[in-house]
Amino acid sequence: MTEIAGCRTHENMDRKDNRQIITSRDSQRRFNRAAADFADADFVHAVAREGLLERLAPMLIEPRVIVDLGSGTGAGARQLATRYPNSDVIAVDRSPAMLAQMRKTAGQGPPVRELQAEAETLPLATESVDLVFSSLLLPWLNDPAPVFRRIAEVLRPGGLFVFSSLGPDSLGELRRAWAKVDSHGHVHAFEDMHNIGDALVAAGLADPVLDVDYLTVTYRDPGRLFRDLTAAGARNSLAGRKPSLTGRGEFQQMEQALRAQMEDDTLPVTIELVYGHAWGTGAPGKPGEFRIDPAGIRRRY
Repeated sequence: MTEIAGCRTHENMDRKDNRQIITSRDSQRRFNRAAADFADADFVHAVAREGLLERLAPMLIEPRVIVDLGSGTGAGARQLATRYPNSDVIAVDRSPAMLAQMRKTAGQGPPVRELQAEAETLPLATESVDLVFSSLLLPWLNDPAPVFRRIAEVLRPGGLFVFSSLGPDSLGELRRAWAKVDSHGHVHAFEDMHNIGDALVAAGLADPVLDVDYLTVTYRDPGRLFRDLTAAGARNSLAGRKPSLTGRGEFQQMEQALRAQMEDDTLPVTIELVYGHAWGTGAPGKPGEFRIDPAGIRRRY
């Protein structure tokens, strides 16, 4: 039985509901399994990626080094390499199967380097990157703060971080349906954009700008929704999920709750897309360390 998970939301990022923690090993395994058919099932990823590229277009930047963080099978990395032909584009993903799938299509676009790594420990030199592009990585992080701090470290001063994520309204229909069945973790609550903005500033990134767009995907058969979620690797990886398999009766009860939300024989599924960007200010200093621009120091006579 298929369920969906994503990024946690809470009023205080220091507080964490243990039931809402994503099990890292499980999520990686699900994405590894989904890699072969991911390109055929990632339509939400494609919409988010195109929306992010549109927002990047007005930015007057000439990046030399670009990182596509959470690159999946490399669609975004290749689009970036086409847009910025003089740049060095690095596709970074934690899933070896996703990167292997990218290699199979290596001849279908400009060359892109690959790097298997965790976003929190991105193994790149300090202040070595001009643009970090990340589409729909944040929904799979228990806490975006460590990733934001690492991005702040690798970005050059004046470098740009652009990202897309999912907002709290995403998959509300599925969340409400499961709430009719039990209190276990089935659908994760996604991070509010105000919390994301606060975390960006706390990490040392400057001038964050965020906006929201909505996508409604309609289904005539709820079963197709579950197949799409499975094909996109978005199965339940929550620590608070039911420890045993969901019974047929419980799953049918959830389906009935979904069908009760149908309009004109179609089920509308809401996706709240959050887009944002922020600027690098240079690697954050150590506690108690202050940086001063030498041009602002006056000579004593």
